[in-house]
Amino acid sequence: MLVGSCARGAARPDSDVDLTLLTTEPGLYDGEDWARDLGMPTPIRTQRWGVLLEGRFATPSGLEVEFGIGSPSWADTDPIDPGTRRVVTDGARSLHDPVGMLATLIAACRPS
Repeated sequence: MLVGSCARGAARPDSDVDLTLLTTEPGLYDGEDWARDLGMPTPIRTQRWGVLLEGRFATPSGLEVEFGIGSPSWADTDPIDPGTRRVVTDGARSLHDPVGMLATLIAACRPS
């Protein structure tokens, strides 16, 4: 899922790209080898945010890409975690959602 300024159409030239990746095997993304395989050789920071592990990387062009990687439980809607709600309401666009989990989350975060 694309989140943040890029997802809400407000990115500036100096904006980063924020992605949330939900997987049943988040341990596969421990370390930095997977990011190097994507062409992001420069780690900037790693930080835990609840069930998500944030990895921020700089590309060779200087673009910063932040990955929030965690289990599908991050998208639970009963109840919605306050941190998850903040991320989604700040801008979220599903990029791949084969079971509709992200669509359900985005809809549940919309004001009623």
